[in-house]
Amino acid sequence: AATAPRIPSTRLALHHFDMNYSLQLKDLWPSVRASLLCEQKYGALLNNFSSVGHVTQELELLSATDFISEAPRKVQRLQQGAAVEEAGRWESRSQDGSGEGRTVMHVDTMTQAEMSPPLRASFSSNIKCYTFPRGDITRFRPAWPDPLGLLSYYLMDAASLLPVLALNVQPGDFVLDLCAAPGGKTLAVLQTGVCGHLAANDVSVSRTKRLHQILRSYVPKEIRETVSITSYDGRDWGQLEGGTFHKVLVDVPCTTDRHSVMEEENNIFHKRRTKERQMLPMLQLQLLMAGILATKPGGEVVYSTCSLSPLQNEYVIE
Repeated sequence: AATAPRIPSTRLALHHFDMNYSLQLKDLWPSVRASLLCEQKYGALLNNFSSVGHVTQELELLSATDFISEAPRKVQRLQQGAAVEEAGRWESRSQDGSGEGRTVMHVDTMTQAEMSPPLRASFSSNIKCYTFPRGDITRFRPAWPDPLGLLSYYLMDAASLLPVLALNVQPGDFVLDLCAAPGGKTLAVLQTGVCGHLAANDVSVSRTKRLHQILRSYVPKEIRETVSITSYDGRDWGQLEGGTFHKVLVDVPCTTDRHSVMEEENNIFHKRRTKERQMLPMLQLQLLMAGILATKPGGEVVYSTCSLSPLQNEYVIE
């Protein structure tokens, strides 16, 4: 008897997302779906340890901009635009006789203004990442080395920097990157230049080898010596070094939505990985709990995924 043809994992993933995310995101899902199926855009994380000159100027000549330094200005423009729009609505209401509307608008605007400084502070780091404008799919050329062999920038998904920015590393902080490989976020933490000590862990020995390679390509030896790289099961970390770190990044294994709809290799929607995929929320919760236990009293934990799934995000936190 003929066997039924195997359905590609990418198609299984897209069908799963169509069934679930269409209910979650409703009218937004078609545009999000299109984005997932588009070619991935990379950002260029500048390497502050490299002595290659004129990198910034060359990137800017290509019309790339540092999205991190641009973000506060964009947020401010959005807030101002929203305030003007809301003021117009309240003006219309006040003309209809509801005079207290403008007072409430003033309170709302002040609340937004009071929230802005912490937002700006979270971006006040030495991390710089250049991206091309929206709709521009130009690719960055490969990074080039300085006389010591340290490369000028690291190409990564720019959104992967958001958890590091949220971590808001301060001078002297002891930082744990619990699921660190392949190493982009670890490298970004080091770019702040203020980390007191960094522990980079990943359960996969082969992936930690990749992490070692990245650090050798981008970070001088004296800085690498402040980083401890381990391959423990992250779920056990709270027992290994409990209450040790000021900041903990828990960037957990997940369905990696874009990879799942684009790549067959190592796809978690493969039939033989069904059980593993179903157990992801439990694994994520265990890793998050270990991260919390590893944090000093008053410390901070940032939890992140590469998935839109509420089961892997909000539900884990709640």
